[in-house]
Amino acid sequence: MAETTIDPSTFKALQDAAGVEFVAELVDTFLEEAPRMMAELESALATRDAEAFRRAAHSLKSNSYTFGAVALGARAKELELGGFEAAAKAPELRQEFERVATALRGLRDA
Repeated sequence: MAETTIDPSTFKALQDAAGVEFVAELVDTFLEEAPRMMAELESALATRDAEAFRRAAHSLKSNSYTFGAVALGARAKELELGGFEAAAKAPELRQEFERVATALRGLRDA
């Protein structure tokens, strides 16, 4: 079975709790901020700043789970907990973000 990019029940619960229009704003904010978080992650890796690496991964994880982007959140969690030893998985994070971004745009515009 193919992995769902966005868990529909999580996304629907968010819309029910916060309102469709506000969730659309949250999606826009996430789509702006997530690439910056990934850039911070990559920069922290390059400078060997473990705390900045962990913080960026943590923020991305938390924001991903908010929308039901479970696979993206799980990949970010691996980086958060694994630190530099897990950094080889960073390209997978970027690929998953692209899938999530496409799915969120579709849900936002539906």
